[in-house]
Amino acid sequence: MNTLDEQQRIAQLRKELHEHNYRYYVLNQPTIDDQQFDFLMHELQDLEARHPEMADPNSPTQRVGSDLNGEFQQVTHRYPMLSLANTYSEQDVREWYSSVKKGLAGEEFEVCCEMKYDGLSISLTYVNGRLTQAVTRGDGVHGDDVTANVKTIQSIPLVLPGEGYPDEFEIRGEILMPWSVFERLNKEREAAEEPLFANPRNAASGTLKSLDSRVVASRQLDAYLYYLLGSELPADGHFENLEAARSWGFKISEGMRKVKSVEEILDFINYWDTERKNLPVATDGIVLKVNSLRQQRALGFTAKSPRWAIAYKFKAERECTRLLEVTYQVGRTGAVTPVANMEPVQLAGTTVKRATLNNEDFIRSFDLHIGDMVYVEKGGEIIPKIVGVNIDERPIIAQPVQFIQRCPECGSRLVRYEGESAWYCPNDAGCPPQIKGRIEHFIARKAMNIDSLGPETVDEYYRRGLVKNVADLYTIDVQQINGDGSRTKSAQRIVNGIQKSLQVPFERVVFALGIRFVGETTARLLARHFKNIDALMNAGLQELEEVEGVGEVMAKSIIAYFHNEENLSIVNRLRNFGLQMALSEEQTAATSDRLSGKSIVISGVFAHHSRDEYKLIIEQNGGKNVGSISGKTSFILAGDNMGPSKLEKAQKLGVAIISEEEFLKMIEE
Repeated sequence: MNTLDEQQRIAQLRKELHEHNYRYYVLNQPTIDDQQFDFLMHELQDLEARHPEMADPNSPTQRVGSDLNGEFQQVTHRYPMLSLANTYSEQDVREWYSSVKKGLAGEEFEVCCEMKYDGLSISLTYVNGRLTQAVTRGDGVHGDDVTANVKTIQSIPLVLPGEGYPDEFEIRGEILMPWSVFERLNKEREAAEEPLFANPRNAASGTLKSLDSRVVASRQLDAYLYYLLGSELPADGHFENLEAARSWGFKISEGMRKVKSVEEILDFINYWDTERKNLPVATDGIVLKVNSLRQQRALGFTAKSPRWAIAYKFKAERECTRLLEVTYQVGRTGAVTPVANMEPVQLAGTTVKRATLNNEDFIRSFDLHIGDMVYVEKGGEIIPKIVGVNIDERPIIAQPVQFIQRCPECGSRLVRYEGESAWYCPNDAGCPPQIKGRIEHFIARKAMNIDSLGPETVDEYYRRGLVKNVADLYTIDVQQINGDGSRTKSAQRIVNGIQKSLQVPFERVVFALGIRFVGETTARLLARHFKNIDALMNAGLQELEEVEGVGEVMAKSIIAYFHNEENLSIVNRLRNFGLQMALSEEQTAATSDRLSGKSIVISGVFAHHSRDEYKLIIEQNGGKNVGSISGKTSFILAGDNMGPSKLEKAQKLGVAIISEEEFLKMIEE
C-alpha cells in the first residue's frame, strides 16, 4: 500500500470506528463484535504511527487517554451555567406551574419533563461537527477545561455522524458513572482498603478531574446530554432541539416527555419515582422546563436560576431489613470499623447487604441489637447507612451489639486514643491488614507509583513471605516472583517498576511512609520545610508545629513514628536501597534572597506557573509560604479568580495584592 492509499485508509478507518462507537455506546446496536472492532483500531493505530503528519486530536485512537495532562485551565462560559431551584413536593410543582402561567400572561405553554441525572455537569462545544472543548460547570461563570479527559468517554462523539447540525453550537449534559462500573470500582477500593466513593456522582467527578486521562478512559464513564445552545438552533422547542441532537449522534435520554398540564407532570414524576430504579445510572429527580425558547426568554431569570425551569427532587430511598451480625474490619492505620451485615434488600438500584456502623458510639446511639429491623438509606450518599431501628419489631431474645475488645485479625487488645471515637489495634508491626495496607499505600500512584503491583499481588507476596514491610519490596528478584517459571515477563516488569520508584521525589517518599495523619499536601510541606529525612526525623514538637497545617496531634504522630524502632529500621533500609531522602539540588537551590523575611499567601489561578511551582519559587528566593492571611502577611500573590473572602480580608487588614506579572518582575530585578 502506497502513502496515498494508507492516508485514504486512515480516513476510512476513522469514519468506520466513529460509526461503530456511536452504534455501540449510544444506540446499543453494535454491528460488529469486539474482536473485529479491536482489529480495526489496531490497524488505525499502526497506520497513524507511520503517518504522524495525519495526527488528529479527534481520531478514535485518542480515546485511550494519556498521562500528559497538566493542571486544568479555567475557561469563561459563553453562556453562564446556572443551577436550578429545587422542589420536593407536589404543591411546589403546582405553584411553579402557576407562576409560569402568570408570567406568560395566560399564554398556552408546554413543559418538557426530563430525568435529573446525578452526575457532573459538562458543556461541550462543537465546531463544524467536531468536538473542540469540554468545560465543567465550575462556579457557573468559569469552569475547568477537561477536553482531553472527555475525549476518552465513548458515548460523547468526537466527530458527529449525523447531519444538519449548526456550524457551531454548545450542548450540555451530565457525565455519569454507571452503577455497574461504580460497584466494581468500590469493590476494588475496598479490597485495597482505600476510602470508598460515596456515590457515582463523586466517583464521576473525581475521575473526570484526574490529571491522567488514562485513568478516565479506564473508568468507563457515560454521558447524557439535555440542553442545546447556539445562535442557529433548528427549532424554537427545547424538546425538538434535543430530538435533532439525537439524530446528530448524541446520547439523549429516552425518559423525556412533552406535556401540557400539571396533572401530566405529576403523572410523569410518579411513574419515574419507581421506574428510575431500573436505569443503569443514578438519578435524583425530574427536571421541568418550559419547552418554547421564546417563552423561556420572556420568563427570564432570577439572580440564581431560570424562572422557566425547576428540579423536583425524589425523596431519599429507605428500606427496612434485619440486622444479622456485626463484623469488624482493620484498616491500614489499625482503626477498627464495625460493619452491619443484613438481609439483602434492594435500594437505589443495587442490592444492599452491608452498611458501615462508623464506630462504637454510633452503635450505642441506636442501641443496636442483633436481629433488629433496621432502616437503611442511601439518599444522596450511595454508601448505605443505618438511620433508625424499628424497636417494635425487636425479637425478645435479641442481644445488644457489644463492640469487640480484641483485634479480629491478630488478637491484640484494642486501644482508644484520647480525643478519638475509633478503637485501634496497636500491633502495627504484626497485624496483617495493617502491614498489607501500608504496603498498598506505599505503592499507590500518589506515593511511590509502582503501578506494576496491586493489592492482590501484595497479598500473594505477603502470604509467600516475600514481603513483611515496604523495604522488603526492594529485595525481591525475578526468580522469587517467577516461582514455577511461567511468568518471567510480568516478574521482570514488577522488578523494573520497583527500581523505577527510586527516582520518586522526596516529598512523595514522605507521603509513602504512611505516617498517621500526614496526607499528600502535608508531606510536601514537611519535605520542603525540613529538606531531608534526617532533619524531619530529629524535629521536635515546636519545630514541627511551625509547618503550615501541622498541629499538635499531627506533630506528636510524626514524632511517635520516628521513635518507633521498626519504622527507623525500615527508613534506613529504604535509604540504603537508594530512595530519595532529600530534596534535589534544584529544589533546594536558593536563587536569591529577594523575598527574605516575607510571608506570602498564594491565591487564584495562574497563567505562567502552577501554584506548586510558585511555592517553590518563593522558597528559592528566601520567602515563606503561608496558608492564611493575617496582619503578618507581607503580600498576596493573586491570580485569576481569587477567593472573595480572601480579598475582603486582605483589604480589611491592608495586605498588598501582587499580580502574577508584578511578582515575576519582582524576583527578576
